[in-house]
Amino acid sequence: MITFETCHRFLQKTLSEYMNERNLKPETHMEYVKLNNGVEMPVLGLGTYEGTDKGVALRSVRDALDVGYRLIDTAQYYGNEQYIGQALKESAVPREDIFLTSKIWFNRFEECYEAVLESLRTLQVDYLDLILLHWPFGNTYKAYRDLERLYEEGKVRSIGVSNFHADRLIDIARYNKVVPAVNQIETNLLCQQRECHEWMERLGVRHEGYAPFGQGLADDIYADPSLQDIAEKYGKTTRQVALRFLIQQSVTVIPKSSRRERMEQNFDVFDFQLSDDEVQRLVAFDRRVPLTCDPAEPGAAWSSDQWKG
Repeated sequence: MITFETCHRFLQKTLSEYMNERNLKPETHMEYVKLNNGVEMPVLGLGTYEGTDKGVALRSVRDALDVGYRLIDTAQYYGNEQYIGQALKESAVPREDIFLTSKIWFNRFEECYEAVLESLRTLQVDYLDLILLHWPFGNTYKAYRDLERLYEEGKVRSIGVSNFHADRLIDIARYNKVVPAVNQIETNLLCQQRECHEWMERLGVRHEGYAPFGQGLADDIYADPSLQDIAEKYGKTTRQVALRFLIQQSVTVIPKSSRRERMEQNFDVFDFQLSDDEVQRLVAFDRRVPLTCDPAEPGAAWSSDQWKG
């Protein structure tokens, strides 16, 4: 007996093969969210961590923009702002259509205002759509007030933080004039950050997740039969299901890749919707522990002055 799911997968595969043979691109649809200051932000973008090779960085951004990405995330720490800026300048995509994010490393928090101006020069842009404080170490109060000044001057459209747990986020939000628009933290199936997410929603801060696939530390979960069943139902990969799950949980995601094929796969997550039951099955994957670095761990703060910066 031929089921609906079997027929659906056959038609989807046939359509994909037809378009590939003729070098056609599928119609894509990007979803956007309004930040707490009214600025619109795509819910999916390209992360560029570890993209320090000039050729790789240039090609990655060019390919991403060609695929349809409009959110590009970088940081001073990544050492690639110059190449990101060059790719954007050479692109036919208008600057106003691109949501550009950078981050300031905590060793520059005492001079955060000047550090942001430096990023603007390096990126060859007049403004940033979002600027973040990269970690909750050092003089975050001084740095955040510098971001507020830049925001008031129109040099950045939105300001926020990265790797801030709920207590640090509440502190920043309650004792400054501008509530952070975004908190960028590690978020994936094994570390869903649900408690912090609840506080972000309460504060009106957008949850943005980096390492949405676990940064190579959670690859075994993508062979899980439950996840594979869901992927097979929609004719998707298990990683596409993971991205769709996070997006449906009101998380902006920034998977990184230098391979165009993978970028296209990551982008192809807007034509299906997980059911409530499927969402709950994926919620059960949560282990509530970061896979990379937990800034709440005393050891992280203790050793932070030895981190590359």
